[in-house]
Amino acid sequence: MFDNILISFGLNPSDYTIQPFGSGLINHTLKVSGNAGDFILQQINVNVFKSPEDIAENLSLLNKHFKKTKSDYLFVAPLPAISGDFLVKSASGNVFRLFPFVKGSQTINFISYEKEAFEAAKQFGKFTRLLNEFEIGQLKYILPDFHNLTLRFQQFKTAHQNAPGERLDPASNEIKEVYKHDYILQTYKRLIANNEIPLRVIHHDTKISNILFDEQQNGLCVIDLDTVMPGYYLSDVGDMMRTYLSPANEEEADLSKIHIRENFFYAICKGYLSEMGTVLSETEKKYFIFSGELMIYMQAIRFLTDFLNNDIYYGTKYPGHNLNRARNQFTLLNKYVEAEEKFRQMMIEAERDLSTVPDF
Repeated sequence: MFDNILISFGLNPSDYTIQPFGSGLINHTLKVSGNAGDFILQQINVNVFKSPEDIAENLSLLNKHFKKTKSDYLFVAPLPAISGDFLVKSASGNVFRLFPFVKGSQTINFISYEKEAFEAAKQFGKFTRLLNEFEIGQLKYILPDFHNLTLRFQQFKTAHQNAPGERLDPASNEIKEVYKHDYILQTYKRLIANNEIPLRVIHHDTKISNILFDEQQNGLCVIDLDTVMPGYYLSDVGDMMRTYLSPANEEEADLSKIHIRENFFYAICKGYLSEMGTVLSETEKKYFIFSGELMIYMQAIRFLTDFLNNDIYYGTKYPGHNLNRARNQFTLLNKYVEAEEKFRQMMIEAERDLSTVPDF
């Protein structure tokens, strides 16, 4: 079924085998293997990414920038089809693109070691640092308001007002948690309204599987670049805090398994600041720890909102799945807040340690 797609990219289907690859939930990803080399073929989920042409344009602009300013940086850009386009449509209307496969690279789905957290944070920081001089106005917003907490809070309020009793009653404690942590929303609104932090080119999806590692678990580069667009660095750092710090992910219903690995915070902090420490403003550094509150709170709200809306966005595997996800994230948020005094000391230590290392 992919023969015509491969032909469009100049590949002879009889020379290659195709098999599913990776664990991504949005796009459908395949590895194309043959004697002439390996590739990654990806079908873009147009239900999520409604303007794939905008993604292709963004990546083309970034690729040109890296070739001009940092030609040795490993930027895994899409390959052009025979037509010169970076996207190919099938007869059924599906949209595909082709990437080179980075030999010797691997991804991980679960973060187990501090080094992995350090390397990932370093790579995400490096990506944003190398784009510090990029003209940000050139980029299209692929998912407008993706990390807009003000909007997410308003969506929650609407869901709260309209939810039926059978949804409101079991979620009463989580609804209280939303208002208990309202100060996070107020801080976010002030930062944005007063332009206290600048827009930067950021990844917007810093889960560990979006880093390529070599066989020694050294970070090579960031991948899955569809969500790259203007945003606040808080999003990238905060989502690393949300997804790296606890050994239990957002699917864990046993809340006793959720705890904060403080040494992983230090690894994230040191890794990110090793690249961005001289780029971030003092105000941005002041809210480095706040980034975790922001992203955990936002995700908790999104899960709870979807539960109140009868589970219309996130896929569920059992009744109350989204409510359990919300409980998971509120538990993580409370434990994160409890650890913040230690985080402040760790951040001081990380900056001090980095100050004794020669410039990168």
